[in-house]
Amino acid sequence: MDALVVLIPLMPLIAASAIGMGHLFGVISGEADESITADIANWTISMSSLLALTLLGIDLWGKNTGFYTVGHWLNSDTLDIQINFITGGFNVRLAALFSILLTIVTHFSVNYMHREAGYHRFFFILSLFSSAILLLVLSGNAVGTFIGWEVAGVCSYFLIAYAYDRPVAVANATRVFVTNRIGDAAFVLGAGLSYAWLDSVNWSNINAASEQLTPGEATAIALCFAVAAFAKSAQLPFTPWLARAMEGPTPSSAVFYGAVMVHAGVYLVILLRPIFEHAPLAMAVVAIVGLMTAVYGFVVGLTQTDVKSSLIFAASGQLGLMFLECGLGLWQLAGWHLCAHAVVRGYQFLTAPSLMHNMPSHYIESSRRKAPDHDHSRRLRRVGDVPAWVYVASLQRFWLDQITDWALVKPVRGLAHDLSYFDDHIVDRIMGAPAPAIRTISSLAQLEEQMIGAQLDNDSDNFAQGSGLAGKLTEWMAAVLHWFEDRFVLRGIGKNSINYGRELGHIANKFEQSVLRPRYLVLFVFITLLVAF
Repeated sequence: MDALVVLIPLMPLIAASAIGMGHLFGVISGEADESITADIANWTISMSSLLALTLLGIDLWGKNTGFYTVGHWLNSDTLDIQINFITGGFNVRLAALFSILLTIVTHFSVNYMHREAGYHRFFFILSLFSSAILLLVLSGNAVGTFIGWEVAGVCSYFLIAYAYDRPVAVANATRVFVTNRIGDAAFVLGAGLSYAWLDSVNWSNINAASEQLTPGEATAIALCFAVAAFAKSAQLPFTPWLARAMEGPTPSSAVFYGAVMVHAGVYLVILLRPIFEHAPLAMAVVAIVGLMTAVYGFVVGLTQTDVKSSLIFAASGQLGLMFLECGLGLWQLAGWHLCAHAVVRGYQFLTAPSLMHNMPSHYIESSRRKAPDHDHSRRLRRVGDVPAWVYVASLQRFWLDQITDWALVKPVRGLAHDLSYFDDHIVDRIMGAPAPAIRTISSLAQLEEQMIGAQLDNDSDNFAQGSGLAGKLTEWMAAVLHWFEDRFVLRGIGKNSINYGRELGHIANKFEQSVLRPRYLVLFVFITLLVAF
C-alpha cells in the first residue's frame, strides 16, 4: 500500500496538465467551460485527499514500511538520486492535512472566482501548486523536496501577479520572488554540503548519519537549511515579503500564506531534527530569530487597518513561535502548533470577505469617523506604556523594506549603472562597432535590396535608375540616401556616427510622414503623371 504515495502528488499534476493543455489549445475557454475546469480540479484534488487519508490510516495501523522507492533518476559516481517518498510519520500526517485544506480551498474558489478574468489560469496554477506542495512534503530526498519547493514558489509568483495589468501586483510579485531566491540558494548549498560530507541527499540517510558529522559540519548544514526555512516562512529579516503577497486573490492568500505554503519552512526544520540537535548554535539562531519575528509580528499587527494585513502579521508571529519551539527542542509541540495554525488561519482567510460583507454598516461608518492614529495608539496602550517611537516604528513596519533597499537594492543598482557607463563610454569607444555585426548588417541590407528589385552596381553608388523629371529626382535622392547608409551606417567606425545616423533617420521619418499626408501625396501623384505624359 506504500505505492499509493505516488498518486497523491500525481493527481493534481494531471489536473494541471489537463487544464493547461485544454486552455492552450482552445478546448477550455471562457465562462461556458468554467464547470469543466472546476470539475477537473475538484475531482483530482479530492481523490488526492482520499489517497492521503488512506495512506495515513494504513500508517496508523502500522502496515506501512515508511519508505517507497520508484526507481533511480540520476547516477553519477557516488551521487545516486532516487525517486523515493516517505510513507509514514509526520510527513504523511501533514500531507493528509494539507490535501484536505487544498480540497476546501479548491471548492471555495469555484464560486469565488466565477466570471473572473483568468479563471482557468487560476485553477491551473492552484492544481500545479497542490502537486508541488504534496511532493515537497512526501519526497524522500532533498532534490525532490527542492523541486516541490521551487514549483510552489513559482506558483506563488504567478498568483501574486494574478492581476498582471496592475503595476503594484507585478512589482510585489517580483519582490517576493527575488527575496525567496535567497532561501533557495541556501537550500541548494545545504543539499550540496550534505552530499559532500555524507555522500547522500536522502533525508533518511542525512538524519541517520548526523552523528558522524563534526559540530562545525552539522552547524553549517543546519544554518543553510535554517536560512531557507526563514525565507520560506517569512522570518526576520525576510518578513516584509509576506505583506506584499496579499495582492493575490483571497483563495490563493488562504492556501499559500495562511494554511499551507508558509509552513514549509517549519516543516523543513522539523524534518531535519537530528541535524539541528547536533548543532546547538543553529538551534540558538532558530530560537532567537523565531522570538524576534513573533514580537515583530505582534507589534506591527496592532497597527494594521485591513483584515488581510492583520491576519498576515498574526500568521508571521505564530510562525515565529513555531521556530522558537523548534529552537528550544519542543519538536512535538511545534508539529501540533503547525497543524492547528494551518487550520485556523486558513479558515480566517477564507471567511475574511464574508466578514467584511456582513459587518453592520453603522459600525463601518463609526470606524471611519474615528481618527486612525488615536485608535492605533489606544490599541498599543493596552499592552502597557509603549513609547511613541514604538508606535511610529510599528506604523512603518520597522522600516525593513527601506533598510533592505539601502543595504541591497541600492548598491546593486549603483553597480549596474557604473558597469553600463563603463561599457558605453570606454569599451564601446575602444572596440568601436564590431566587424562581424557590420558584415551581418551589410549582408542583410544587400539581401533586402535584391528582394525589392533594386539595380545594384558595385562600381558606383547608383542605387536606382529612372526616367523623366520625377524619376531623375527619385534616382538622385536614392543615391544620396544610399551613400549616407553605406558610409555612416554599414561602415560606421564608432558609436557616434551610428547615433548621428539615428538622429538623421528620425528627421527623415518626420519628413516622410509630412510628405505622405493626403494633400501632398495627391499633388505628388498628379505631378508624376503630368511629367510622364
